[in-house]
Amino acid sequence: MTRRQATEDITINLTPMIDVVFLLVIFFLVGSKFREAESRIQVDVPTANTMSPMMRGPDEQIVTVDSRGGVFLADQPIALADLANQMRQAVAAYPRLKVTVRGDSNTSLQQVLEVLQTVRTAGVQDFNLANRPVRR
Repeated sequence: MTRRQATEDITINLTPMIDVVFLLVIFFLVGSKFREAESRIQVDVPTANTMSPMMRGPDEQIVTVDSRGGVFLADQPIALADLANQMRQAVAAYPRLKVTVRGDSNTSLQQVLEVLQTVRTAGVQDFNLANRPVRR
C-alpha cells in the first residue's frame, strides 16, 4: 500500500484586504466630493467675541467606601459633608455628571446607602453602584 501525500500550497487569501482597500477608496472619493461642494459657495462666517472653548465633561467620579466605612473621592479620604459639597459643585459645573459608588462587600450596607443618598441629594442624576459578576 502506498501512501499518497497531499501537497497543499500555502496561500494568503487577499480578498478581504482588497475589499477593505476598495471601501477606503470609495470613502475618500465621497469625502472629496463634499469638500468641493463646500468650497463652491463663498460664505463669510460671522465672528463672536465671547466664545468659550468646547470642553470635555469630567470623567466619571468614583466614590469608594472601604471595609472600615471610610469614604474616598478620587482615592482621597473625604467626609460626607465635604462629599456633598464637592458633588454640588461638580453638578453645577457639569449637570450630566456620572458617579459610581464602590462599596466593599465587608462594609455595612448602611454606610453605602448614606453615600448613595449624599450623592443623590447633591443633584447627581446618573449614579451607579459598582458590583462584580459571580463566577461560576
